[in-house]
Amino acid sequence: MSRKSNLNSTDRRSFLKKTGLIAMGSTLAYHTGYASPLFPSAKPKLKVGLVGCGGRGTGAASQALKADPDVVITALADIFEDRLESAYTALKEIGAKQVKVDQKNKFIGFDAFQRLIDSGVDVVLLTTPPSFRPDHLTAAIHAGKHVFCEKPVAVDAPGIRKVLEAAKLAKEKNLSLVSGFCFRYDLPSRATMAKVLNGDIGEIRSISTFRNGAGNWSNPRQPDWTDLTYKLRNWHYHNWLSGDFIVEQAVHSLDLMSWAMGDQLPVRATGTGGRQVRTDEIFGNIYDHFAIEFEYANGAKGYHFCRQQEGTSHRNTMDVLGTDGSAMINVMTKQEITGKNKWVYSGEKNNMYQTQHNELFEGIRNGKPINQGVEMANSTMLAIWGRMVAYSGQTLTWDQALNSNQTLGPAIEKYNWDLKWEDQPVALPGITKVI
Repeated sequence: MSRKSNLNSTDRRSFLKKTGLIAMGSTLAYHTGYASPLFPSAKPKLKVGLVGCGGRGTGAASQALKADPDVVITALADIFEDRLESAYTALKEIGAKQVKVDQKNKFIGFDAFQRLIDSGVDVVLLTTPPSFRPDHLTAAIHAGKHVFCEKPVAVDAPGIRKVLEAAKLAKEKNLSLVSGFCFRYDLPSRATMAKVLNGDIGEIRSISTFRNGAGNWSNPRQPDWTDLTYKLRNWHYHNWLSGDFIVEQAVHSLDLMSWAMGDQLPVRATGTGGRQVRTDEIFGNIYDHFAIEFEYANGAKGYHFCRQQEGTSHRNTMDVLGTDGSAMINVMTKQEITGKNKWVYSGEKNNMYQTQHNELFEGIRNGKPINQGVEMANSTMLAIWGRMVAYSGQTLTWDQALNSNQTLGPAIEKYNWDLKWEDQPVALPGITKVI
């Protein structure tokens, strides 16, 4: 697969203005994003199935319930029964009349996703660990289902290629494919990006993104757990399940970077990373910090920094430097532009997670499906690419990274509770191979 063709300066400005207007216009769909009756109750029911019943999955399902009074959750799927039952209980408390999951539609096991897809649902919410996402998405789209697909969408390049194929098929089938890159649904971020894409800071010369925070949760090993159970209960510490934390969490920052660049792709990347603090075996084989440089065809640079280390300061920002000024997005505080066209966002704020589902179901109802498949695949690939250059210590082009045939985990059909899958050793730059 080859990289998107890069735009020259004039074409790019025209493209960005057009994109910016679209981004600005999209904020008009919902002002608050909070629960309210959006459709007459006489509309046909939309049957929704949830694949992956953890906290994020339960949240996504609750947002689906609030987005449309005629949404009915009819099926749940997970590999762990306790998580499924916890999600079921929580969802019944949120919207008892809209949660109609018969016992026969509570699917447990590694094939639960397929049984849920075959159960007659109209919309599938995919919120499992990301290693499963490409196959789950492919199955849902082939079955003609609309999909909400949580980020990231894969953990390796072969998975990304599957997602791109599924996105293409979704477009052919006129299906909705809404991604979990939630900041694209945040009203302050949309307003800021609209100005950036319309040229208010001039030509972009550099972008810096930070996603610095503390550690993550872990579940202690229990006596009756197999090795696979333990790893699946702590999936984010194993790169074959999570992609490493640059893919699992910090990918949001890389999606913001890509959005600011009009979803153009860099041409090459280099970087570093390592494991300074999280060295205990409970942390699997992932790193605890990364620093990546992306280079675009026009010479612009994108810099990404992330860490998960206890006792360190937190930061979740993006700074975009242009020829006429700069834009700053601090996802927790404010968004502003300095320089030639000074501006500070003072408009409404919304629940971006809710807005995702409001717009998903509005598109389904109106026969105007949203398909973010290419963007979500490319943004995820930026994070995978960043991991690849950090793990290997090599500078890689987009084509080299995307065409890599290295897979991190087992094929989905091989999963069973007797599966033995050992973590690869913690990556050593200069020694670890990624292509």
